[in-house]
Amino acid sequence: MKPSVGILGAGSMGEIVARGLVRAGWASEDLTLAARRPERAREAEFRTGINTVLDAAQAAQGKRVVVIAVKPRDVPVLLTQIADVVTADQVIVSLAAGITLALYEEALPGIPIVRSMPNTPAAVDEGMTAYCGGTHADEPAMSDAAAVLGAVGETIRLSEDLLDAVTAVSGTGPAYVFLLAEAMTEAAIREGLPHHAAERLVHQTLRGSGMLLAGSEKSAFRLRGEVTSPGGTTAAAMHVLEEGGFRALMEDAIQAATHRSHELGEAATERFRS
Repeated sequence: MKPSVGILGAGSMGEIVARGLVRAGWASEDLTLAARRPERAREAEFRTGINTVLDAAQAAQGKRVVVIAVKPRDVPVLLTQIADVVTADQVIVSLAAGITLALYEEALPGIPIVRSMPNTPAAVDEGMTAYCGGTHADEPAMSDAAAVLGAVGETIRLSEDLLDAVTAVSGTGPAYVFLLAEAMTEAAIREGLPHHAAERLVHQTLRGSGMLLAGSEKSAFRLRGEVTSPGGTTAAAMHVLEEGGFRALMEDAIQAATHRSHELGEAATERFRS
């Protein structure tokens, strides 16, 4: 039996999860969305077919799983809004980058908490979500949280100390891929390819390469080696990328995103305690 779900936040990720749950077989009457603005509530309800309310506490009350899908800076206020209605037989699932289990457990004593980090490919049921449980999250709570998160893609259970790095790798990761697609498309056009052809070539190349990597037992290193013939075109391209510091740039980008995730969590904790 699928757990009932209240999704607090009707922004991009909240709506992605809501629509994914419907695709995965959840009945719309077992789902509730909460939005902050009437116009956003109307839009979300139209697109998802899910009852969308303006009261977060109303959306959370009585739901087995309560998904926190607001921006990190908005989490402290939201927790004060639902503190009087959530109970120990519910489970809170946070999608907010950087917000620690400790903050949730301080705001909602005794409530099972699951911290997670999804990404936007969840919109096509190809998401990657890492998650971890708090002090009161027993196995039934973890199982229900995993069922909700798994409705929109793959999941992996990790320890909380790794979640900031997860945010930098898979949470932020789609943006790295999209930037690569932009750069490849622009370079293809400069080489004389028409825009429509450049986009089609780039998009399908990235799609196919991702599917090959995900479906292969070989490492990315091995697969790259199989494409890179000595003295060939790929070798020439790889030389330029390596000489240009491609690996170092990616390392710096992931490090910066990890640090920012940690900063967001600290800032939210300060707001909650002030």
